[in-house]
Amino acid sequence: MPSALVLGAGIMGLSAAWGLSRAGWSVTLVEQDPVPNPRGASVDDHRLIRHAYGAAAGYMRMVDEAYAAWDLLWADLGEVLHVPTGVLALGESGEGWLAESRAGLAAAGHAFEDLAPGELAARYPMLRPAGGGEAFHMAAGGVLLARRIVAALARHLRRRGVAIEPGRAMAVDPARASLRLADGATRQADLLVLAAGPWAPRLVPGLAGRVVPSRQIVVYLEPPPAWRAAWAAAPMLLDLSEAGGFYAVPPVVGTPLKIGDHRFSRQGDAEDAREAGAAEAEAILALARPRLAGAAAYRVLGARACYYDVTGDERFIVAPLGPHAMVMSGFSGHGFKFAPLLGLAVAREDRSGLAAWAAGEGGPLPG
Repeated sequence: MPSALVLGAGIMGLSAAWGLSRAGWSVTLVEQDPVPNPRGASVDDHRLIRHAYGAAAGYMRMVDEAYAAWDLLWADLGEVLHVPTGVLALGESGEGWLAESRAGLAAAGHAFEDLAPGELAARYPMLRPAGGGEAFHMAAGGVLLARRIVAALARHLRRRGVAIEPGRAMAVDPARASLRLADGATRQADLLVLAAGPWAPRLVPGLAGRVVPSRQIVVYLEPPPAWRAAWAAAPMLLDLSEAGGFYAVPPVVGTPLKIGDHRFSRQGDAEDAREAGAAEAEAILALARPRLAGAAAYRVLGARACYYDVTGDERFIVAPLGPHAMVMSGFSGHGFKFAPLLGLAVAREDRSGLAAWAAGEGGPLPG
């Protein structure tokens, strides 16, 4: 049985281990922190899955494949950790991300409904159609319960016989498919998969500069009583203006309402504390207030930072490092939805075309 060594037990490393184990590999997974890792970008209440993708038509096309991979994972886990919500996309004008998403969705035959400002206010009274603006609603899309997914997948892998070992990698040798750990020990296998998130640029030659850590702040809110029922039934909200939009995740299955900035700071260090400062939280609230009716009545429950690994063009890096190693990196804020699909792809015997496909450059994965 071939052996695989996976570094990192975030959603990408766990998904790679899942795909490899299903394909018949003996897998060892090495993680520096507890699993689920409270410092990991994967470990939050939720992540989003949706087809609206601006001009990134390659990733829009991958979403249907991603849904199929999630269905396979749900069958393995014995539970579905996804809440359908639909998508509400907003914009100050019909240009930019909103227009590009409309065009891409229409070309691919995905159904969506345009909403005039008056319709927006009537359907979603907790929102203000700031500046008039434009909007569309899409029934497909939902919330992935990220923290629960990571925990359930780790449990499943252990049941499958995947070894999850503690260890902090200090150096990697792609040619030998090996890791040197902080305690001086080494680990080696037939295949090494590096899925170390924002820590990866320190370890992988050539990745530093292409991928940078990015400190991202999210704020958790309790809506005022008048709007709680509306938010509980709300779709995910994407207001992705480059001038300062935000996203909002509705309070599903007991989670809080969450808002964040879709833009990337491209600043900070993965070792930084995850507590968010008051000024950081206020910057996110300032983005959302123009869209929230009665914004002053919302109660702030907390705020935290997570660290993404970000490329300049927000394209994923899933590429070989020689014949015995691979790197999975640069997943920005939008990689979670594709994790099981990418894990299955890494486990393929034929990985030709994988790098271009994962970068959103083509159609279905070749082969």
